[in-house]
Amino acid sequence: MADLIIIGSGPAGLSAGITAAECGLSVLILDEYLKPGGRLLGQLYEEPGGKWWNGIEETRKLEERAAALGLDIRLGTAVSNIEKEDGLWHVYTDRETFTAPSLLLATGAAESPVAIPGWTLPGVMSVGAAQVMTNVHRVKPGSRGVIIGVNVLSSAIAMELNMAGIDVAAIALPKMNKVNKDGANPAGVMDSLLHVSHMAPSKFVQFGSKLMQNDFMKKLGITFYPKGGVKMWGIPVMLRKAVIEICGKEQVEGVILATVTTDGRVVPGSEQRIDADFVCIAGGLYPLAELIGLTGCPFHHIDELGGYVPLHNEQMETPVDGLYVAGNITGIEGAKVAMSQGVAAALSIARNSGRQGLDDILREAVDYVSETRRKAHIQFHPEVAEGRRKMQQYWEEYEAAQERIAPEEPAAEKEVLQGV
Repeated sequence: MADLIIIGSGPAGLSAGITAAECGLSVLILDEYLKPGGRLLGQLYEEPGGKWWNGIEETRKLEERAAALGLDIRLGTAVSNIEKEDGLWHVYTDRETFTAPSLLLATGAAESPVAIPGWTLPGVMSVGAAQVMTNVHRVKPGSRGVIIGVNVLSSAIAMELNMAGIDVAAIALPKMNKVNKDGANPAGVMDSLLHVSHMAPSKFVQFGSKLMQNDFMKKLGITFYPKGGVKMWGIPVMLRKAVIEICGKEQVEGVILATVTTDGRVVPGSEQRIDADFVCIAGGLYPLAELIGLTGCPFHHIDELGGYVPLHNEQMETPVDGLYVAGNITGIEGAKVAMSQGVAAALSIARNSGRQGLDDILREAVDYVSETRRKAHIQFHPEVAEGRRKMQQYWEEYEAAQERIAPEEPAAEKEVLQGV
């Protein structure tokens, strides 16, 4: 039996495992994928100052530290159920059942699909799948592609595909419907992109973005946005074009684009075809929290964090005793934030397991999470700080409610209320 089981070997899980082992805990890390690293594996981008962030290299560094500490990492191991009995967590996998008093969920994020006519054709994939094929497996998803969905993730991966010698014909919006109205509204998409305009390779685009900081200029900008798009890395980014259909008989052969109004409505008669042999759908990311739903941990829907997020505090503790979270399960952010959260979670676990002298170190780790967030080069949600404030408020409200219950309710009933 280990002291700690971590589900997920991405940047949060690996960083947590390393820190916990350094604190003297025995650690078991489980992951269903064939390699550790999670979404970190596919990342490759240039940071301010010209330094490159290479996810494969960062993963290698974490792996080396984990190996030096003798961490037990079980890959290709899918978790099917989680139960708690007599103060111990029982984690059921397709191989065996593992037990530990502490459990950290670092399950990361999943991609949201966007339904478009033709999306079941061979050659249609998520933008994250194209990233893994290209950056991890060194296999081109195709020769010429179109990305549907204009957001931070699609922009970053389009750059990576371009660097790999893959022709990205366009990044365009999806056709608006009831499900994807936020991602198909040109004005809303432009507003979200303004928060990451510093990533643009063109000084002209960066300067132009600075001009559109008030509502009037934003409206003017989207009204006169070029129908052919603005090129970034040589790729047309189209905020006034939407993909209304993916074409092909046996596989992807192209897409049908149509001009859209400033509020996302298709302009009749504006349809045109672009040839392509693959299509990437970029609907954004959401916290992958199905497993923690088995634990009785409360959830809150926070748009600024990407969806339903388990209740937790800054020390990465949840209301369920012995249960912790770190990484994108707590909200969609970059790998550096996930790594810093993993360290904070591990220090919380070690302290709560009886390790002494960690209070000051834990406070510093929590502060470092905030600092890393503030300095993040890529922010998937521009109002993430507001999302974190909301989560802290929910935590304080929960604690206040528990204090009111404690003097009146017997322990057994209080335990039941914790899972509500």
